[in-house]
Amino acid sequence: MSDSLKERVREKLLRQLEEDGPLDREQEDTRQLSVQDDLDALDAVAEDDPLVEELAARYLVP
Repeated sequence: MSDSLKERVREKLLRQLEEDGPLDREQEDTRQLSVQDDLDALDAVAEDDPLVEELAARYLVP
């Protein structure tokens, strides 16, 4: 059973946040905030939304 593209992107974003450690909004780590924003956006769209493809191109290795 293969994971959907959306699920693979979501797993990658979660793994990246986990590796970065706790989010400290006072430090304003723009990369970490960007990853969190992308995860929030991904969770808000349907499987066939163009954003899923856009995030896959950004975060997954071809």
